[in-house]
Amino acid sequence: MSRPARALLDAGALKHNLQQVRLHAKRARVMAIVKANGYGHGLAWVARTLGESADAFGVSSIEEGMQLREAGVTRPICLLEGFFNNDELSLLSKQHLEPVVHHDGQLKAIMKASPMLKLTVWIKADTGMHRLGFAPAAVPELVKQLRSASAVAGIRLMSHFARAEFPDDDVTRSQINDFAGVSRNLELETSLANSAGILAWPSSHLDWVRPGIMLYGASPLMDKDAATMGLKPVMTLESALIAVHARKKGDAIGYGGDWRCPEDMPVGVVAIGYGDGYPRHAPPGTPVLVNGQRVPTVGRVSMDMITLDLRAQTQAKIGDPVVLWGKGLPVEEVAESAGTLSYELLCHVTERIPRVVV
Repeated sequence: MSRPARALLDAGALKHNLQQVRLHAKRARVMAIVKANGYGHGLAWVARTLGESADAFGVSSIEEGMQLREAGVTRPICLLEGFFNNDELSLLSKQHLEPVVHHDGQLKAIMKASPMLKLTVWIKADTGMHRLGFAPAAVPELVKQLRSASAVAGIRLMSHFARAEFPDDDVTRSQINDFAGVSRNLELETSLANSAGILAWPSSHLDWVRPGIMLYGASPLMDKDAATMGLKPVMTLESALIAVHARKKGDAIGYGGDWRCPEDMPVGVVAIGYGDGYPRHAPPGTPVLVNGQRVPTVGRVSMDMITLDLRAQTQAKIGDPVVLWGKGLPVEEVAESAGTLSYELLCHVTERIPRVVV
């Protein structure tokens, strides 16, 4: 028998979530964001599962782009951080990888590039995220320069939201207005909406939308859960009980002895820990499912194990299934308990956890 920890991947849920994107953004093309190993689900698996249903894919770097090409993905691929050195340009052209251009060094390299190259580029306008991109006022001149560049075959324009997860947000409203102002009269395809924009800001849909976290079945919004919006979890992280002990009142559980049994009680041990990507900072009381029923964690998270209060599951035994998040237990809820985001939990599931497609 192998260690029971594994990540179950639901291909039907992934395809369903893409359909939810299209229901909200009916007229826009979809760039499915699959960076960070497909948010922990497997870069190639996500892209191949979505296949031709996505109009393009978004990754962070040329390395991720090449992984997709080597996996047989033929759709356009956008490199969201652009290129990191000028030597990448010929490969970008050959493999039809579309870099985001967000600083002057990249612009200069493209302007000097061989006319034999044929690049489609995305200009990044900084409308308020203040991370990457050019000032909106600079964009018209950048477009003019790139249109004169012999290596450029196509130009598109994008920006990125900073606070779209908050409803009725003035910053988001300002970003939408500023992006509309900068893109007006440029006659370019445009993209602004991330998952939160798709679900909460319909005026941001434009020509392309860029769903990320919603594809994987987690909510990007602060005030709504995923199920309410018709999203289904793609990953269910599960394991099993590997020990059940009858503990006495006052027994200290785990490293540091921080948590003590308030009464005589059963305590279970699960084969999962921070070495697998379960959050080390998840406090006692973080929910898991044992045999489909909620029970709280106790003690500290160890590298390979966590411990559970089984007073609500007194018949639980070694081998019984444990769900850490996924079907029946939203990853957002676990993330909130751990003081983090669903994005982080999904991306941090390590390679030693087998991915099993169901």
